[in-house]
Amino acid sequence: MTVSEAASVAETIIKDTTANPAPLGLMGFGLTTILLNLHNIGLFGIGSMILSMGIFYGGVAQIIAGLMEWKKKNTFGTVAFTSYGLFWISLVAMIVLPKFGFADAPETNAVAAYLFFWGFFTLILFIGTFKTNMATVVVFFLLTILFFLLAIGDMFESPTIKVIAGYEGVICGASAIYAGAAQILNEIYGRELLPLGTFK
Repeated sequence: MTVSEAASVAETIIKDTTANPAPLGLMGFGLTTILLNLHNIGLFGIGSMILSMGIFYGGVAQIIAGLMEWKKKNTFGTVAFTSYGLFWISLVAMIVLPKFGFADAPETNAVAAYLFFWGFFTLILFIGTFKTNMATVVVFFLLTILFFLLAIGDMFESPTIKVIAGYEGVICGASAIYAGAAQILNEIYGRELLPLGTFK
């Protein structure tokens, strides 16, 4: 048996028995997104609660999920979860660094550009979701809209648009929680309790 044949046999025999990391990433993203957008609606300010969620559950948890997706050879999951995990950490840094005098606070047009390019990045991933399931399509569709709404709100310094973005962001976060919950509960019960939806 040649080396390539042995490798082929080994690849066939060895099965992936690791857990599905997607629910961790989706829950980390969903809960943090809802809480930040409740701030955008005006229910509370940006305090240690949002910053902590941004660093740990929105940030670190999604990065861990992304690394686990890498082990499963899932390029989409790896790029999405690690990128959005680092988005949350960069957002917290953008808020915190000026307070410690490490950098100047970003100008409004800089924040608008930051959000616009995250929207553009999300649009690229959104195109890829059509090969997944309907729940993932909805999450990325809503997230694309959210980033562009937030960018426009900062560009025109419009509190009204930011509030609209806040409500849309809560729906976006809830859609991610639904997608994560569906994968957890469907796996536990061995049947489709919460449908994810498929494309024909």
